[in-house]
Amino acid sequence: MKLKLATAALSALMAAGPALADLVIPDLSYRTGPYAAGGIPFSDGYNDYFTLLNERDGGIGGVPIRMVECETGYNTEKGVECYEATKGEGALVYQPLSTGITYQLIPKVTADDIPLHTMGYGRTSAKNGDVFSHTFNYPANYWDGASGAVNYLLEENGGDLSGKKIALVYHNSAYGKEPIRTLEELSKKHGFELVALPVDHPGQEQKSQWLQIRRDRPDYVLMWGWGVMNQVAVQEAANIRFPMENFIGIWWSGSENDVLPAGEAANGYKALTFHNVGTDFPVFDDLQKHVVDAGKAAGAGDQVGTVLYNRGLYAAVLAAEAIKKAQEISGNAEITPSEMRAGMEALEMTEEKMAELGLANFGPTFSVSCENHGGDALVGVTQWDAANKTWTLISDFKQTDGEVIGALIDEDSAAYAAENNIEGRC
Repeated sequence: MKLKLATAALSALMAAGPALADLVIPDLSYRTGPYAAGGIPFSDGYNDYFTLLNERDGGIGGVPIRMVECETGYNTEKGVECYEATKGEGALVYQPLSTGITYQLIPKVTADDIPLHTMGYGRTSAKNGDVFSHTFNYPANYWDGASGAVNYLLEENGGDLSGKKIALVYHNSAYGKEPIRTLEELSKKHGFELVALPVDHPGQEQKSQWLQIRRDRPDYVLMWGWGVMNQVAVQEAANIRFPMENFIGIWWSGSENDVLPAGEAANGYKALTFHNVGTDFPVFDDLQKHVVDAGKAAGAGDQVGTVLYNRGLYAAVLAAEAIKKAQEISGNAEITPSEMRAGMEALEMTEEKMAELGLANFGPTFSVSCENHGGDALVGVTQWDAANKTWTLISDFKQTDGEVIGALIDEDSAAYAAENNIEGRC
């Protein structure tokens, strides 16, 4: 009887009072500019998953999600302007999809008590939650990517890379430079020679770099590229007949955009990943029914299932699960950004949870803690089939070199803490 009275009282209060506030999710998108081809599918996937939750489930915990999109054009200054313009709306988490914007936002979100999720990009040492209280980069970071590539090559070579030569073709920016230190340490550990070749923005001119590769004849080429740089690199590799199966890109160099322009010549190209590929997951049936067929898709619906659409969707999945965790911890359906941060720090993605979401085996299992904002550092490898125009996961999500990466994270985060007078919190 008491329960019925309490329920009736709550219902009456809700009817008389204001409607539940929205769960506000900003989307710092870039549908314009030199990197729009990458920004559009990611943003579509990010928006469409939240639309699915609204249409199918009535939001999260009974509270609707409101997306606030702000166009950055992949411009750091504009990205910061978008943050300042949207943070006052109750923004729960930012996902800027830009290392440059990330570096500028880290001190801002910390001061404003709003979490930042830089999934697979940004400042790698932000994995250290003891120093970076509001920045999260789970489930994997750039240094994990560098180690994942080297571990894969170790497997391909019977555990021995001594005497091998590996070239790194990288975007000449903070993003592209991220893996260099890690690869240098790994080259000392495993005895391979590293040759670093920068490519200036936007990356359309790479003749000299690939002439050097033809001359130096490295055994493998790794790439940290984005946008047009990737497709130019794949074409240049084909032009000098570099074997595609020995060419591996970071996950931002492994979308359909990067390989389709080269046609059959791109066959066999590989890319790292921290999530699965394609649409063979039950959640895509729900997306088709509740979002695409209902005319509520963020884009034309033509990006569904592409690599970057899936990545945007995955980012939204992880945000939604952190919201659920925050609601559970706080006891509030209408969570605050501070409560969202606590939810992200307590996030655990299990095989069972992914299966419940219609995404079994879509991403690696991982957990987050006060000390560890980066997850469990599991990296897979995909390969391009030019004939079928499909990516295939050819290596499961595997552990990376925690010894090398952990030491680099400790060193970099300690320097950041000293520069900014930050005391450990865990």
